[in-house]
Amino acid sequence: MAALRRNPTFWLITSLIALGLVTFWPSLQFDYVNWDDPSYIWFNELITSWSFSHLYGIATETVTRNYAPLTILSYLIDHTFWGGNPGGYHFTNIVLHAINGALVFVLLRQLTGSRMIGWTTAALFLVHPVQLETVVWISSRKGLLSAAFMLAAMIVYTRPVAGKTDQGWYLGWLAAALLSKALAVVLPPILMLYDILVRGRTVRQALVRQFIPGLLSLLLMLHTMGAQNTVLGGVRGHMSLPLWRILAVDMTILSRYIGMLFWPSDLCVLYDPPTSGIAVSVILSVFAWGSAVLLIWQQRSRTPLLMFALGTFLLLLFPVLNFFRITTLMNDRYLYLPCVAVFAVTAAGLERAARALIHWRSRHSDGTKADVRTSFLRLFSPAVAVAATSVLIGITQARMPVWRDSLALWSDARISAPQLCVVRIQMALTLQERGHTEEAIRELLSALRDCNPDQGDEQRIQAMLNEWAMAILQEHGRSSATSRIARDQRDHVQR
Repeated sequence: MAALRRNPTFWLITSLIALGLVTFWPSLQFDYVNWDDPSYIWFNELITSWSFSHLYGIATETVTRNYAPLTILSYLIDHTFWGGNPGGYHFTNIVLHAINGALVFVLLRQLTGSRMIGWTTAALFLVHPVQLETVVWISSRKGLLSAAFMLAAMIVYTRPVAGKTDQGWYLGWLAAALLSKALAVVLPPILMLYDILVRGRTVRQALVRQFIPGLLSLLLMLHTMGAQNTVLGGVRGHMSLPLWRILAVDMTILSRYIGMLFWPSDLCVLYDPPTSGIAVSVILSVFAWGSAVLLIWQQRSRTPLLMFALGTFLLLLFPVLNFFRITTLMNDRYLYLPCVAVFAVTAAGLERAARALIHWRSRHSDGTKADVRTSFLRLFSPAVAVAATSVLIGITQARMPVWRDSLALWSDARISAPQLCVVRIQMALTLQERGHTEEAIRELLSALRDCNPDQGDEQRIQAMLNEWAMAILQEHGRSSATSRIARDQRDHVQR
């Protein structure tokens, strides 16, 4: 134990775990939100006991259109310890995120041989504001859990000297990741890319090594696609767009994601990126991404890890780029693991710049003063990393109260994206849950007027209006307020 404590790696990992815990500790006081939490926690009978029928249900059933038995099992464990106390579920999320930060450090140190790159990447990963949605939202547990298993699988697979049991461990971690979230299907292609770019294997050799992992991923993907049989909820305006237009929109979204990582402002639980009138943005994005890919491709023999980082970033985002349609175009949580690639390249660039400065100083100076200046330059990279981390912690904790409860979440979303019908519906549900039914009805009526709802949303709103108006009539009688509401409903239907 004493030898372990003398190891710098031990203290670096300890500092990262502490960083993750301290940054998100305030969320222990937060409540549930009415955005999937009811389905996963409130009304999920599967997590209420360890009976055989419940365990069988966890292993075989889909919850909120997702087959993620290990995620549901984690909620069962939480329920066993914490019951309905949301703080316990938040605690598990925070711990998982801190562990993931440590795993990011181990992976990057193994890939680059640099503790500094590993620590900087992991620190930025732990405290960045885009991680709020994944960490503070209880229903985003599947992202945290699958990330932990994916990182463990990558660490095992990319060891410089493979052990006899490494392939078995890789398959085990991959299976666990797949049973936590379907997004893990991209892991075999990512590691195939590593074999080709970094290890210099042929495409055929890389394919053979990923045959069984790829088969596991395919089976899970087919099972999950069978569960995705509804398109209610979320943002659906893009669902009917042709593939070429989706690709054009994706180019702008990818650019926006990079911007969010370097300038995390205007974050929101839901986004409504434009899908028309974006020709200039598309052209600029295509030029920027095309130039970056060309430049990195030309350097692939000298810096294969840079090409691997680009490929990993794109592959991790591929499932959520709407080539297979989902009810959202972009979300903060989609960047949970992809941001690691961006931060790793940034950290490596920072370290390279520091080394270049030290080399330049050593060539153009001599004597004691030069030694002192060189010593200061050696602190350049750590100082920038600590400064950036400190700033991001401040931004993250300043935004964190947005996730305090449903009212805070949807009030913020209503300011950022008032045109989204789903935001107005969730706001109305929040008001109704708090006993403000007439305000909730007015919110829905304004959504009908202002948000141009599609048929699905309009039918949902009308059903909610009818149910709540009847509840008010039964409780208070036919007041002038409810008569006015009924008249507004009638007028809207006639229009």
